[in-house]
Amino acid sequence: MDATRLLLSTALTHRIDEPNIEAGFQRFAALTGGSVEYGAFCDTLAACVRDGLIREPIRLPEGALQCHWHLQLTPVGVQAACKQPDPNV
Repeated sequence: MDATRLLLSTALTHRIDEPNIEAGFQRFAALTGGSVEYGAFCDTLAACVRDGLIREPIRLPEGALQCHWHLQLTPVGVQAACKQPDPNV
């Protein structure tokens, strides 16, 4: 499974809400068996934000004293995560 599909399917089925990207990556790696390297994870995240598949993961909730990192799909990302992969690819 490619990194984008793995990221989207993991975000669809699990809550990843951590204090920073490093902790977010560790949680993602624990959920997926560590099949994606940190650099590829960061590149995939950037591409997914650019393509409108996930929301900006760094958030400052109202009343919070510090930012946190949250992986959340957009409606387009949910559709992409639910789409079956093409078996001919």
